[in-house]
Amino acid sequence: MTRKTLGHIELIWRCPRCGTANPGPQRTCLGCGAAQPADVKFEQPVGAELIQDEAVQKEAEAGPDIHCPYCGTRNPAGSQVCLQCGGDLVEGEKRAEGQVLGAYTETPIPQIACPRCGTLNPNDALRCSQCNAPLTPETVQPTSPATPVPAPRRGLSWVMIAGVLGLIVLCGIIVAMLARGSQRDELVGVVEQVRWERAIPIEALVEVEYQDWRDEIPADAAIGACRQAFRYESSEPVPNSEEICGTPYTVDEGSGYAEVVQDCVYRVYAESCTYKVSEWQVVDTITTSGTDYNPQWPTASLAEGQRQGQEWSETLTVWFEADGTQYAYQVNELNDFQSFQPGSQWSLTVNGFGNLVGVEQQP
Repeated sequence: MTRKTLGHIELIWRCPRCGTANPGPQRTCLGCGAAQPADVKFEQPVGAELIQDEAVQKEAEAGPDIHCPYCGTRNPAGSQVCLQCGGDLVEGEKRAEGQVLGAYTETPIPQIACPRCGTLNPNDALRCSQCNAPLTPETVQPTSPATPVPAPRRGLSWVMIAGVLGLIVLCGIIVAMLARGSQRDELVGVVEQVRWERAIPIEALVEVEYQDWRDEIPADAAIGACRQAFRYESSEPVPNSEEICGTPYTVDEGSGYAEVVQDCVYRVYAESCTYKVSEWQVVDTITTSGTDYNPQWPTASLAEGQRQGQEWSETLTVWFEADGTQYAYQVNELNDFQSFQPGSQWSLTVNGFGNLVGVEQQP
């Protein structure tokens, strides 16, 4: 994310002794003459305009002021000695900077009425243009642009209660199923029959269509329709990108001025295209099956442009009978399959769902 500068505005500070609102760069109170305290907070006036004067802009960009370690006087950034007492400012303390003061909007400046004579003045005016009485401009409350506004709290609704009850019931069902699945019964089974099946996939070159970014499409592909689509976000401007910025906000510079900034990202677009390529895909499967102990692979009769696939498959199944119920058992190795002779007895392990999960030949 990039922070983009829109300009600077002048802040105000309120004298803790007499309450007078003073321009941010003013180092002594216009009302009572008191020096600005080191801990006074700058405020953002509502409707403050961006600074246009180049000299003032340069002053706003200079950095935070420095307070004299001897007399406490506020000095502009870059000062080497105190303007009041001439003390060395090497040990001086810079004003805090970087605090977010609030959102900034370029709206017409509202007017405020003078409490003494009633004359309307711009909101950023600190004294009445008619009688010179001090004014109290409205300021923006400090907020962080990155802090989400919390949703109002609400009482539990029937939907939430029903959801909680449903979750409890679901948990109970899961626990019951796990308990049943872990249940084990031991039975004696007799081999009734066996069955095997072997299959070979047949492949052919087939034209298939995909979609991808143009620069990632295979060189031998036939490109179809293309369109501009969002690809990724960048923190810096790049070709074919769109700038997306958030609400402007102000950041205290520690000098009586604030920087007006926006957090921006750049949505980068690129060509997304359909394309076609020829790929080997399964177009048919030939199988053979039997009920003996000597499985055979089928003989493939290939047409022009076809080939045998690599994923040959084999299924070896043994059927048991135990207490009037049939159970199927899948075997992985041919040597094991051939040991299940008809009429032989085996110890069967059956889970709570009636599925055969283990076998062992009886002596």
